[in-house]
Amino acid sequence: MTTEERVAEEHLGDEEPGSAPPSPAPLVIPQGVQLVLLAVALLALWLAARAAREVVLVFTVASLIALILNPYVDRLHRTGLPRGFAIPLTYLLLLLAVGAIGVLLAQPISNQIDAFQHSLPHLVREANKRLDSIQTFLNHHGLHIKLKKQGQTALQTLKDKIVKGSSSLLSFTTSLLTSVADAAIAIVLIFVVSVYLLVYARQIGALVRRLLPPGDGTPQDDYPTRVQRAVSGYVRGQLAFSVVMGATAGVALWIFGVLGIFPDGRTYAFAFGAFFGVMELVPFVGPVLGAIPPVAVALFQDPLSAVWLVILFVAIQQLEGHIVAPQIFSHALRINPLLVILALLFGDAVYGLVGALVALPVAAVLRETILYLRRHVVLEPWHVPRGPG
Repeated sequence: MTTEERVAEEHLGDEEPGSAPPSPAPLVIPQGVQLVLLAVALLALWLAARAAREVVLVFTVASLIALILNPYVDRLHRTGLPRGFAIPLTYLLLLLAVGAIGVLLAQPISNQIDAFQHSLPHLVREANKRLDSIQTFLNHHGLHIKLKKQGQTALQTLKDKIVKGSSSLLSFTTSLLTSVADAAIAIVLIFVVSVYLLVYARQIGALVRRLLPPGDGTPQDDYPTRVQRAVSGYVRGQLAFSVVMGATAGVALWIFGVLGIFPDGRTYAFAFGAFFGVMELVPFVGPVLGAIPPVAVALFQDPLSAVWLVILFVAIQQLEGHIVAPQIFSHALRINPLLVILALLFGDAVYGLVGALVALPVAAVLRETILYLRRHVVLEPWHVPRGPG
């Protein structure tokens, strides 16, 4: 028997029976390996940005969809349904839910848009009367400004644009919710990739656990579970945020209608509120786009009403930025607001609107990754030699 074997037997004999195994020591990465990994990571990011932009986007969106749907697939699978049937059933239930919401919203919005189209000529006539009275006032006081002619031309142009565009408002809103790529082939690819990711979700989770340092065995310290919860929490928070802001805008417009500040607000509150809520899904310019339809309608009735509406939507945006968004996203995202803005700007710069839409859930995944690695990985410190004395 060799000396090493004798030492091993002696140490094995020293262990007390029934004692708990020691906790795994953190992984220490040497400085040379750190440099190599950093260089490889930067090179990989550069190559991905240049040569595989569309591929990266497709897999990113598909991965986010799979992370969102995987809990529901697991829930159906735990009831005894095979996973191969649970996945298409989950997609079917999702499509049915989206279709049901669309049916519930489409009819009242469509009715209000039709009513607005029929009342638009009356609004133009009223606006022309006001322009005529203003022109008479200017002529009476010796101010020779052709306001009436220019205003009527502008009103007619605005009327033509609204009549042409209002009929497609509903289809635009629906397409905004369902468009995740610029081309139909990208949507098909995203669907196919997300299905495969769901099929092999357990194998992917096991592979990730083998590649990363082991956790303590609890769901709170399981990396795939943490990432899945982060993305699902963000999506729930974003949907809740859009519903709250859309309802707030709709109720505020209805109150303005009741008070007589904006009479049509009482008639079209549901359509304007639903449109404003959908626009809240669009980063940066969403609140501004959502305010355009009611402000444009108010311009036909009374410019003063339009001013009051602008003040109202500015107040709603202040309420959104200082109260609603922090309360909802503090639990859903848990990222510094400056990093949120940086993520949105970076996503928009790289992939445009789609990049901005997926930037925050990707940021949530990166946050969970950093927190997990900080807990389980220790980098070898860089020793700085001290000078003499």
